[in-house]
Amino acid sequence: MEPPENYSTATSFSVPFEDAHEIILRWDSTASEEARERMIFDGDRQEVDLYLQAVDEIQKSMSSTSISSDHHDQDSNDNRVNSAIQIAMARLEDEFRNILINHTSPVEVDSLIISDRASSYSSSSWNLFTSSARSSAEFDQEEFGGGDHDDGLDPIQRADSTNSSSSYRSTSSIREIDLIPQEAVADLQSIAKRMISAGCLRECIQVYGSVRKSAMDASFRRLGIEKLSIGDIQRLEWETLETKIRRWIRAAKVCVRILFASEKKLCEEIFYGIGTSIDDACFVETVRGPAIQLFNFAEAISISRRSPEKMFKILDLHDALMGMLPDIDVVFESKSSDSIRVQAAEILSRLSEAVRGILSEFESAVLREPSRVAVPGGTIHPLTRYVMNYISLISDYKQTLIELIMSKPSTGSRYSGDPTTPDMEFAELEGKTPLALHLIWIIVILQFNLEGKSKHYKDASLAHLFMMNNVHYIVQKVKGSPELREMIGDDYLRKLTGKFRQAATSYQRATWVSVLYCLRDEGLHISGSFSSGVSKSALRERFKTFNAMFEEVHRTQATWLIPDSQLREELRISISEKLIPAYRSFLGRFRSHIESGKHPENYIKYSVEDLESAVLDFFEGYPVSQHLRRRSQ
Repeated sequence: MEPPENYSTATSFSVPFEDAHEIILRWDSTASEEARERMIFDGDRQEVDLYLQAVDEIQKSMSSTSISSDHHDQDSNDNRVNSAIQIAMARLEDEFRNILINHTSPVEVDSLIISDRASSYSSSSWNLFTSSARSSAEFDQEEFGGGDHDDGLDPIQRADSTNSSSSYRSTSSIREIDLIPQEAVADLQSIAKRMISAGCLRECIQVYGSVRKSAMDASFRRLGIEKLSIGDIQRLEWETLETKIRRWIRAAKVCVRILFASEKKLCEEIFYGIGTSIDDACFVETVRGPAIQLFNFAEAISISRRSPEKMFKILDLHDALMGMLPDIDVVFESKSSDSIRVQAAEILSRLSEAVRGILSEFESAVLREPSRVAVPGGTIHPLTRYVMNYISLISDYKQTLIELIMSKPSTGSRYSGDPTTPDMEFAELEGKTPLALHLIWIIVILQFNLEGKSKHYKDASLAHLFMMNNVHYIVQKVKGSPELREMIGDDYLRKLTGKFRQAATSYQRATWVSVLYCLRDEGLHISGSFSSGVSKSALRERFKTFNAMFEEVHRTQATWLIPDSQLREELRISISEKLIPAYRSFLGRFRSHIESGKHPENYIKYSVEDLESAVLDFFEGYPVSQHLRRRSQ
């Protein structure tokens, strides 16, 4: 389309009304096929400037027609001006939409990952029951978090001098990107000013919101954020949710710190200086739906059914949301964004309550764990491993949990004298944090439960061995975690160590006192006799009894299990230190009396070396030969 003949290319001059009216009509897409097929802002800049000046002239004429003295002329001019304005606004709306669509492209996920590295963190994840599938490479831990990042060299981070007064610009974790080129932003701003001046604010916001929401949806899809209702999320299996939580944490940081922040910057740039709240209205119109979709996931987790295996992922979610909350507050700082800020804060509060509730329910579950079948061989009970692994991971979240647990656990049941509940003396634990008291209390109720389970063993020796194994495991787990050891403290650790050593002593008494009793002198001497003074029949019976008892202990306790090799060796040594000297001495004193009689091999069946070798079979957890290995006599 050619400009009017009397139009000057000098943009400093305004366009006469008649020329402006003609320009507007020429670009009326309802009346011209050429106007329908072409977009003004896709063409020459001279054409763009010409059309914008024509719109300015028509808008200026709206006020000047009101001072006309001829009412007939005034009505005629009003009609022409109003008609031209309507045509121009419809055209500008199409141009606005076209610029937004043409310059809106899906955001590259890789660039978002690089940009968010500065604010990413690694979190502990744990699964007591199943192994979770790793998320896709696009969201792998190595790509999304960790690594050094030089903010000064970040090509995505940019300083916006025109809007430096915006407070959220200074938030270090926020990384803004240009969603639309600056040349296109300038065109959008020039159109928005004229549409809003003509009273087309609602149309402008609707067009902006519809196009940008589509772009936001595309970015969400690339980040793996699905459109799921709260009900849909709560119906998913926990294994599936674990993977989704991991993805959500990484994607949510990108959404809040990059996508939403960049969308707000774009709104401010396009609507800068037009009105104090127009930019915010466009921003909220664009992101409210996506933000609700994003936070609905965390909300569904926060109100889902509680269970111990969920706590650590909920803590990951809590920590991530807590870290994002300052960014949420500044990105959604306006009054019209209140609902988004409030939703995020309420979700965080519910996640905190969920964690506290799970901890309390976990204590109860440990106390009431109902299994009554004794584990074979007195080894470590699965409950012990479960609880101590759980406690070890709790210590990894020490800082968060210390903040969540602000008061000591209730002490009513600790002092009630209820036989189904253990007592715990808090006076001995003065100065411990509430979290440390919680952890110690869990260990106390675990031991209480284990003591109950030990009663299912018919053999008292095995019951003591069971307690020794399990309390020793507890001690080793505490020692193996610096954080856990610091919280529990060396005083309580020494108390635990004393308990498993006491259990080891009780085992030795229950097993070996009766065996060693066979090696005493009492009952063997015949007073007043002219013989050697030793009853050979009593001596033979004593050797037979010892052999039978030791063989039974050997046969039985070889099948018992001490999983910890050091503890196993220590107990064997302790047994040998009592058994071997006693047997050597007894054999030295009475061997000649047996060997001088008939069939001494039936009574002195084992050498000292045989017993030393036999002790090495103990606590290996598998059966041995019915007969002891015997060395040559």
